[in-house]
Order: sequence, then C-alpha cells, then structure tokens
Amino acid sequence: MRILWAPWRMNYIRKASEVAECIFCKASNSTNDEENLVVFKTKHSIVMLNAYPYNTGHVMVAPRRHVSRVELLHDYEVLDLFNSLKNIIECLNEEYKPDGYNIGLNIGKVAGAGIEAHLHIHVVPRWLGDTNYMPVIADTKVMPEDLKTTLSRLKSRVRIANSPY
Repeated sequence: MRILWAPWRMNYIRKASEVAECIFCKASNSTNDEENLVVFKTKHSIVMLNAYPYNTGHVMVAPRRHVSRVELLHDYEVLDLFNSLKNIIECLNEEYKPDGYNIGLNIGKVAGAGIEAHLHIHVVPRWLGDTNYMPVIADTKVMPEDLKTTLSRLKSRVRIANSPY
C-alpha cells in the first residue's frame, strides 16, 4: 500500500475548527469574490479555491445553503451542485489539462472533514509526477502558482448556463 502524506493540511484542520463563521456561507453572501477565492456562484451552489490546496486548481464545490449532509439537499440543489462540479471540471480541463482528479466528500470529522457543518466536494487536479520529496523530507509543499493567478485563470474559463431551478 502506498501512503500519500499531507502534513501541511494539519494547519488547515486546526484553523477550520477555530473559525466562527462558515467560509462557504461567508463567501456566498459576500460580493467580494476575489477576497473569498470564489470562482463562480449559481443560484444554489458556490465554487471556490481551497486556501490550503493539495495541488494547483484545488477547488471546493458547495451548496449555498448551510447543510452538513448530502441527504439534506433538495433535488434541485443536487442538480445545481453537480452541474457546478461538471462546469469547474471543464474549466480545469481547458486551463490546466490535468491527467486525472481526486474528487470527494468528507462527511463528518471522523472522515476528515475540516469544515463538517457545511457539505462540500473537493476537486483536486492531478498530473503524472505531481508528487515529490519536498513534503516528506522538508515538510514543505511547493505550489507552482499563487491563488490569485489560479483564480483569474479559472474565472476566465467559466461559462454558466441559465438553470431552470
């Protein structure tokens, strides 16, 4: 079995449990998308960069309504959420051309959720050879692009269709 170590994520997990305000709700209700790293919003979903990414282009797709579990979503929210997921994957494909993705939900703290009160889907682009010795040997993750540049690049690719919901 191969193990993927991500020691830099512990900072995020510690800080997330200390945050008084939900980052997804804050970003949904704010008009300052750049400050909140918002790529796009729809009526029922929000897509934003992860401030503590595993890789360049690591985004989170969340319902705008504050819910903690998939089964609490209305059908129209599920449809909007997955249309947003599809949209951001298309944007990432066009702009970054990854070789694959890790896509998933961590529901509950025991499952690794840093923000367990607000459901969100992680989308992590992956490229052949995107791992190296730096995180293991030097406890350092090398990110080849700053978040503001990633945000600008992804925003330039977004095409949001009008949803009937």
